[in-house]
This record gives sequence, C-alpha cells and structure tokens, in this order.
Amino acid sequence: MTLVNTRELMDQAAAAGVGQGAFNVIHLETIEGLVSGAEQAGLPVILQISENCAKYHGGIEPLAAATLAIARQSTAPVAVHLDHAEDEQLALQAVDLGFGSIMYDGAHLEYSENVAATQRVVKYAHAAGVYVEAELGKVGGKDGAHAPGVLTDPDEAVSFVAATGVDALAVAVGSSHAMTERSAALNLERIAALKAALDVPLVLHGSSGVSDANIVAAIAAGMTKINVSTHLNGFFTRAVREYLDANPTVVDSRKYLSAGRKALVPEVARLLALFAGHAG
Repeated sequence: MTLVNTRELMDQAAAAGVGQGAFNVIHLETIEGLVSGAEQAGLPVILQISENCAKYHGGIEPLAAATLAIARQSTAPVAVHLDHAEDEQLALQAVDLGFGSIMYDGAHLEYSENVAATQRVVKYAHAAGVYVEAELGKVGGKDGAHAPGVLTDPDEAVSFVAATGVDALAVAVGSSHAMTERSAALNLERIAALKAALDVPLVLHGSSGVSDANIVAAIAAGMTKINVSTHLNGFFTRAVREYLDANPTVVDSRKYLSAGRKALVPEVARLLALFAGHAG
C-alpha cells in the first residue's frame, strides 16, 4: 500500500485488461477525498496534478508535497502523476519532486517538434525511473472538438511511440475535455485498432463526457488509464452549494469544504470499481 510507481499500476491494469482510474487534484480537500475513495474501494488510484492546477496555486511544489505526503499515508496504493504539461521544464521539475509519472503534452506542436520535445522529456524521466505519457491526435476541450478529424492515426502512433520511447499514449478517439454532459461517442473501432498496433497502454482523456457504458466498452476495446476531472468536480461543487444553501450564515470554510470532500468518496469508489470490472 502507500505511494507506488505509476508503472506498477499501469502494468497491472494492462495485464488484467481492466481500467485504472486517474483523477485530478484541485486542492488539499480533493486529494483527501480521492484517496478516501480509493481506500473505500480497496483499489489503487492515480492522483493527477495538471499544469493549469499548478499555475492556479502559483507553482507545483506545495501541492505536490501535500499529494505525495497523503499518498504515503494511504492504505490504498496511490501513484502521483503530472497531467497535461506543455511546459518541458515543469515536466522535469515533477521528475525531480518524486512524481511516479509525467504527461508531456506536445500535441499542440508540429509532429517533428512534438517528437523532439518528447524525446528530451523521456530521456530525463527514464533516467530517474519515471513513467512517461504523451499525447498524439488532439483531444478536444478548449473548442469542444471531438470529431473524426482529430482522431489519432494508428500508423502515426506506432511511429511516434517508436521514436520517443514513451510508456503510455493518450489518444484522440472522440472524447473532449471539460464536458459537463456525458454525451461523447467514442470510436471503439479506432481504440481497438490503436490497441492492436501499439505495445504501450492507451489513455483516455476527457472521460467526464463519456457514459459509464461507453467507458466500459472502451476498456474492453483496449483503453487502460481513464482520466476523470470535471465529473468529480461536479460532485464536490454541488455538495458545497447544497451546504451553503442550507447554512447561509456559515463562515468557517472547513464546514462546506468538508461537505465537498465527503461527496467525492462514494463516486470515486464507484468509478474505480467500474473501471476495474468490480461493479455490481
């Protein structure tokens, strides 16, 4: 139990043909709620800190220290991951801070530039035993795009993985970041084609916009790491709003933040069980 390397969790999930939940940290209460959910489920979890989250907190180090400390104290296996780093230096910093894995996102670059930048990050990370995820084929979100035109090409993916040496690949298969409705239609045939072509695990970003049934089908087709953020943020925020509506005179932020933290636990446990094939 306690803090584990991401590679261990990903290898286990890939070998078993199940999904591994990876959930985004926003602040301390999120970390605590996510870990409590993993402990309730008795299943491992990957905690993710995004580049945007690091910017919100004025830097990654304080939140990283809290995340790693809580992971070490957990009775569930917990890995810590840097999510969507477009800044190479931030990716290297996360390696130095003790993250088990990093995602370098060079999908905004031209292909050759993406390969070169990812190669640099992989070399640095692998020297420290850190697992590296990259992205190929733009996953929508900022513009709401989840159309066939942005799907990852299997042949290009094979070339990219061979050139960079990445350990996992986030692919565009129909999902989109920051969706608040679970209406995205994943291209299961493309997932299966990517799985057949590659020897590294596939990562699904934008899973908040995908239904339970579609996620389960995606895992069956070949997805391993399932990223969720917006969906869980909704549980936290709704609980805070309900508490404040019921207690309009409260001024102690611990009271309403604890309501949000508590609301995460059962949904985190449910999602981890669903992804791992343990759902009832």
